[in-house]
Order: sequence, then structure tokens, then C-alpha cells
Amino acid sequence: MLQNIGIPGLILVLVIALIIFGPSKLPEIGKAFGQTLREFKRSTNEIMSDDTGKTDEQTVKKEKTV
Repeated sequence: MLQNIGIPGLILVLVIALIIFGPSKLPEIGKAFGQTLREFKRSTNEIMSDDTGKTDEQTVKKEKTV
């Protein structure tokens, strides 16, 4: 989805955000957006590591029963 935007599209989005929110709100919105992305990335990494941990535990249990 985001691969098709390109530089002109990003500039257009930034100009529209500037018009809607104003220059004083943009840093706050950017900071909140960055924190949200960071938390999302951290959560997905935790889920992925939990899934691989469970898979390893299941493999060990299967090997012990065989």
C-alpha cells in the first residue's frame, strides 16, 4: 500500500496535515505517531519471540516423548 505513494504523495500528505493541524501541532502529532509505531513494533517482536519460544518448547516435548 505505501509502496505506491512516492515523494509527491508524501509531500501532498504533509501539506494537508499542515493545513488541517497547523504548524504548532505537527511536532506533537509526529511524536505521538512515532511512539505508537515503536510500541507496535515492540509488541509484534514480543509476539514473534513468544511464538518461536513455544515452537521450540513443543519440539523439545515431542523429542522427549519419542
